Amino acid sequence: MTLLADFLPSVTWWHVAVAVTVYYRLTLHPLAKFPGPKLAAITRLYEGYYDVIQEGQYTFKIGELHKQYGPIIRISPYELHINDPSYFEKLYRQDGRWDKYDWAYIAHGRGLDTAISAPDHYLHKTVRQPLSPFFSKANVGRKLGIVRKHLDKLEGIISRKAASKEVFDLGAAISAWARDVSNEFILGKSYDNLDKDDFDKDFTTMVTDEGRQWRWNKHLPILRVAFILPWDFMIMVGDKGMKNVFVTSRYIIDAHLSNTSSSEEKPTHTHTIINDILDSPSLPSHIKSTSRIHQDLFVITAAGFETTASTLRLILYHLFSPPHTILSRLRSELSQFNINLSDLDPTSYSHRYRELEQLPYLTAILMEGLRLSPALASRMQRVAPDRELVYPCPQHEPNDGKNRKEWVIPRGTPVGMTQILMHWDESVYGEDAREFKPERWMDEEFRRRVAGGERMWAPFSRGARNCLGMHLAWAELYLCIATLAQHFDLEFPGHSAEDFEAAIDSFVILTKSRGELRTVAKVRG
Repeated sequence: MTLLADFLPSVTWWHVAVAVTVYYRLTLHPLAKFPGPKLAAITRLYEGYYDVIQEGQYTFKIGELHKQYGPIIRISPYELHINDPSYFEKLYRQDGRWDKYDWAYIAHGRGLDTAISAPDHYLHKTVRQPLSPFFSKANVGRKLGIVRKHLDKLEGIISRKAASKEVFDLGAAISAWARDVSNEFILGKSYDNLDKDDFDKDFTTMVTDEGRQWRWNKHLPILRVAFILPWDFMIMVGDKGMKNVFVTSRYIIDAHLSNTSSSEEKPTHTHTIINDILDSPSLPSHIKSTSRIHQDLFVITAAGFETTASTLRLILYHLFSPPHTILSRLRSELSQFNINLSDLDPTSYSHRYRELEQLPYLTAILMEGLRLSPALASRMQRVAPDRELVYPCPQHEPNDGKNRKEWVIPRGTPVGMTQILMHWDESVYGEDAREFKPERWMDEEFRRRVAGGERMWAPFSRGARNCLGMHLAWAELYLCIATLAQHFDLEFPGHSAEDFEAAIDSFVILTKSRGELRTVAKVRG
């Protein structure tokens, strides 16, 4: 009794609140029945440790947890994660209402009414509707001259570097090329990143810095106040990463302002995505406000370059690395079908591009690159607010000791899957799932099953929220890889395959090379 009397005065309301919270989350919470580490079920600090202290490693930790606990696990007090490729098409689909998890997107510091970030299903549908035709395959086909024009400039740069035998950063040049294409396609103006001495490398650095900031913002909401403070103040007091984010953000938005504020500054015939937003009869007036359009433009243009550039860097490394078997086979295919991309009349672009799409080995190379670099490193949570979801246990072997054949997921629960984990799944891709092997896609039955019927390959996601710019990305990949394979021999001194693997969750994939690809080029005779 004396010990209890001495102990009770030291118990505060805070201790009681913590004890009650822990007890509720482990025993009474609707997700308490799901397997997973107890600490993750108790607090988001578990995720925060891998996000912040371990620098974006929670995605890879989740992969390890699945090996321990099974295909469906609880990864936070509020969220589930599934690592079962056969379930992907059931979670990411067109029919039904699918919200996004606002906690993950508000941390970006952007508006939650943009085409990419809007958590609400119906708001997303409204905002995206006028944008979809702009990014359609038909419209991309009409604008292939933009891709070709900037690709000609990139070829010229590589040729000059080859003549001087200079080691240069092709990774930064590829990123600049993708930015110039994306900006001109979307806004009618490229801003000439390729013409800069360093290819405006700060843009690539910004992806790293903003990803780090996103991870911090998720767990320390007080940091989000930075997005409502004056930008000049944040540029003055912030560290290098913070300055990169705000300087680059302001640069892009100012460029958008100059692109839309004066009809004298751009050709009257240039049709941009801004026209489609402002002219859409389905959008309410507040969606057409200047501030919201700027947010949409920033997210769309930023999403359109580094994701494609990262995939291209990975493909180029494997394509031009010894023993050059992939490169030799590709060149043979391009030669066999007489695909010559030089000196084309603009009216031939669309026809030639359709020919490229029919080349099986080139397509296999691109599919393999997209498998190992599918843009996002983070999980894509979906929320079904109006119904329960059911996940069938694949082997009917429960983790809780009961004869469970399915898991019933409560309505309103964020459930995520991660593309890179699915694309690394050895049950689908074999023991060499982490290796770059385009030949796997030359098996028609395998391609039809994995990329078609069962949809276990999804670099652009699927369903109502699939990637808006996937047709533009495909065009850039086809044209860039075919062109560089035909015209250059490239070496990458000091690099290894490991440099281009997904290594950090920065929302998008971040690799060890941080976008760098040191290159020595030779022009083919």
